[in-house]
Amino acid sequence: MPGELSRAAAIVGAAEANEIGYPETPKTALQLHIEAIKNVSDQTGIPISRIDGIFSAGWSSQIAEHLGLHPRYIDTTSVGGCSFEMHVHHALAAIHAGIIDVALVTHGESGWSSRATGGRGTGRPRGSGDPWDPGSLFSNPYGISGAPSNYSHAMTRHNHRWGSTPEDFAHIAVVTRQWATLNPRAIMHSRDVHPQGGPITIEDVQTARLVSWPLTLLHCCLVTDHGGAVLIAKPEIARSLRTKPVWIAGAGESMSHSNMLEMEDFTATSAAASSAAAYRMAGMGPEDMEMAMVYDSFTVTAGITMEMLGLAPRGEGFRLWKDGHAAPGGRFPINTNGGGLSFNHSGMYGMQLLVEAYRQLSGTAEDGIHGLPGKQTKARSCIVNGTGGSLSTTGTLVLVAD
Repeated sequence: MPGELSRAAAIVGAAEANEIGYPETPKTALQLHIEAIKNVSDQTGIPISRIDGIFSAGWSSQIAEHLGLHPRYIDTTSVGGCSFEMHVHHALAAIHAGIIDVALVTHGESGWSSRATGGRGTGRPRGSGDPWDPGSLFSNPYGISGAPSNYSHAMTRHNHRWGSTPEDFAHIAVVTRQWATLNPRAIMHSRDVHPQGGPITIEDVQTARLVSWPLTLLHCCLVTDHGGAVLIAKPEIARSLRTKPVWIAGAGESMSHSNMLEMEDFTATSAAASSAAAYRMAGMGPEDMEMAMVYDSFTVTAGITMEMLGLAPRGEGFRLWKDGHAAPGGRFPINTNGGGLSFNHSGMYGMQLLVEAYRQLSGTAEDGIHGLPGKQTKARSCIVNGTGGSLSTTGTLVLVAD
């Protein structure tokens, strides 16, 4: 039976910044936020003045001031790439409680432009960090320093415990690139867009430049600019708009650790707990899901996540890609925009998951700009899972079409 909050609000629009990826002129995070917010306002017909709740990863007060708003609800949850799935959860609760009517979830991050600006305007802290941080004291001496080395530990442990291989996970990169070739805004859409774009093979993945053994470059996500925004509204408003609502049937969040050395099992994440909560609220289960948008900072992230969501047996998450089920035309499409591996990954990827899930479930994923023929699926339900930190925090949503 669905929980009390199930379908108490809907995502009514989703949009991106005007220019994403590798812009010729450097962008600031605020620019990316504002462009996306204007675009989703135009898309839905909801004036910015009607927004009464603002949710972002640390930017909510700046956004409110820039837009001239005095919100009744402010959320600055910032726990990595799953923050935006959590924002949707919190917005659902706030709308159900009658605190707000229209919520804005927004993100802007100039992962690429920061190389040219030296980090100015990106929202990222500057400086060398705290020498007493547990990571500096305890993790780095064991070879864990930076995201690729963290996820290398997850990959090698999965290989050891479950008998998988890096080549098995390479199928995730290959299939995700297939989806990117159907998305003109994807960084790796084609060689016309990027010299290394277009289809890739297992051999390409395995022989690419080594980043952190056994992860080669094509096992790793992109580093780009991205801005995205979604609007969430109470049912009465959602049904009155020109855009189609996508209902929030379930939501959950969880955290297993912060420092990766405190992770009990490098092949299991808190997505098992966050998805269980989301399924319970929705009154649905893994067997009811027809599509997935999952965080793919690395191939191993996506593979393990599918196991945690109950969509594949332990140790066999990669098979959804290897056996062709996740590919265009397959029975269970995954990351239909090209994912963080081939579409776009600004640093925190959870917003891109929301935008694509909305497009798919509202039937607007194939428009010649955001999607070519073959990108639009027939899915009516979608599980969305964001991952933050080093496989640390997770936010899971169950979304359903109107």
